[in-house]
This record gives sequence, C-alpha cells and structure tokens, in this order.
Amino acid sequence: MKHLENNAFSRFHPISLAVYFVAVMLITMFCPHPVILLLSLAGGILFSIRLTGTDAFAKDCRFYLPLFFLVTFTNPLFSHNGVTVLFFLNGKPITLEALMYGADLALMLFGVVFWSKCWGAVMTSDKLLFLFGKPFPRLSLVLSMSLRYIPLFKKKWQEIKDAQTALGCFSEGGFLSGIRSSTRIFSALVTWSFENTIDTGMSMSARGYGLKNRTSYSLFRLKRRDVFFILLTLALAASAVVGIATGALAYIFYPAASVPQDGSAILFYVLFGVLALLPFAEETREALTWRYLLSNI
Repeated sequence: MKHLENNAFSRFHPISLAVYFVAVMLITMFCPHPVILLLSLAGGILFSIRLTGTDAFAKDCRFYLPLFFLVTFTNPLFSHNGVTVLFFLNGKPITLEALMYGADLALMLFGVVFWSKCWGAVMTSDKLLFLFGKPFPRLSLVLSMSLRYIPLFKKKWQEIKDAQTALGCFSEGGFLSGIRSSTRIFSALVTWSFENTIDTGMSMSARGYGLKNRTSYSLFRLKRRDVFFILLTLALAASAVVGIATGALAYIFYPAASVPQDGSAILFYVLFGVLALLPFAEETREALTWRYLLSNI
C-alpha cells in the first residue's frame, strides 16, 4: 500500500474530507437510482485502486463479486413482486423486477463499502482526533484506537503464530490440532489487546486527554483550497438532493421497472458523477503533474 499522506486527496483538511465522505455516502444510501449508484460505486472503486493498488482490488473482488451476486439473486427468492415473471421456483414466481431491485441493493451496499474503505484509509487516527477530540474526546479515542488496532491485530496475529510455530505448536497434523493452536493464538491476542488498551488509556489520562480546558497542537490548517473544496462538495451534493426531492432521480421498480422521463435527470447524473470522481481526479492530476515534472529533470 502506498503511504497515504503522499496522496493528494489525503492532504485536504480533515473537515473537508469528512464533509465529502459523509455527503457521498448519504446520497448513495438514500438515492436508489441505478445510475447514481453505478457512478458512486465507480468513483469508490477508482479511488480505492488509486489508494491501495490493483493487486489489493483484485483480492477484494474475490470476496465482493460472489457476495454481490448473492445479494442480487437472494432478493427474488423472498420478494415476488413484479409483473415480468422469468420462471417459477417451487411454485413461487421469480420476477425481473425483484432481480433488478436485488442488483440495486447490491450496488448500494458495495458503493458504501468501497467509500468506507476509502474513509478508513484516508481518515487516519490523528484526523479523527482532530475532528472529534474536543466535542467527543472518548468517542474519538475509541474510534482512532479501533482503526489502529485492525492492522495491528493482523501483524500481531502473524507474530504470535510464527512464535508458536517455532515452538512446535503446529507440528501436529489434523483439524482439531489446528483449532487448538489457533485458539491459543487468539487467547494470546486478546490478552495482548486488553493490556495494550489499558496502557493506552492510562497514558492518555496521564497526559490530560479529555480535560475541559486542555489545549492541543495540530498541524491541520484550513486553507482556501479546503474552503473551496467544501463549497464545491456542498454544491454538488445539494444538486443531488434537489434531484431526489423533485423526483428527477426517482426510479420505480414495482410493479414494473420505469424511470420518469425527465431530461433534467441527465444534468443531475453529470453533477453527481463529478462529485463521485473528485478524489480520483485529484489523484490523477497529482500523478500527471509529477510525471511532467520528472520528465523535465
């Protein structure tokens, strides 16, 4: 994985990043229009690839693609609404509309998943502490520690497993032996996590974290480009809200799939597409700038 602070989008102010991610994820969750969801998913995937690389994305697809089809094809098994019957299964109609609605739910789910992955990669613990440290000090500490423990758990698990393997704990074959060895690793990992959590809490308490009059130093400064980015994000998000409120971004699945014939919907597609692709465009601009500068050396 790339060092994320070297990514252009990560260098925006935490408030700018929080406003952007919240706006995109809220629109993705509350607008069921397939075009909007496709644009959101595409923006999340492209940004995720820029952050973690194509290899990590390929590994994610091994899990996400089967789950995508599972969500898509599960809905028609429980919902039999719709007028276009594809076939009957155990006497129950499997309709095209229910299948389309299942695919729409899957698009919504994985759009939010990919944007959440990008949030976790960009919003580091220091940014979360900056955002929530003063109004919600305990919540911000828990969130930052939780995000930090995810990679630490993976690393510590491998360290404990290597130590246990060196001691011969995995020398015996068999399924039950593997379960016992994995249980020992998990027990050691839980013990380590509790001890580390207590040490971190006592350390933060000794430093006066959470006190009412406590001051803190931060490297984050709100610049003009951050203000411009916030205003741009709010303007583009507001256009999507207007489209949802006016019905231009409405999509009807039952009883028959149909979309309102409104030419203004294309404008809303374009505006939300710009919003969803902002991080990828910023990363691409930065990469092209670096290539141009390197070519002139």
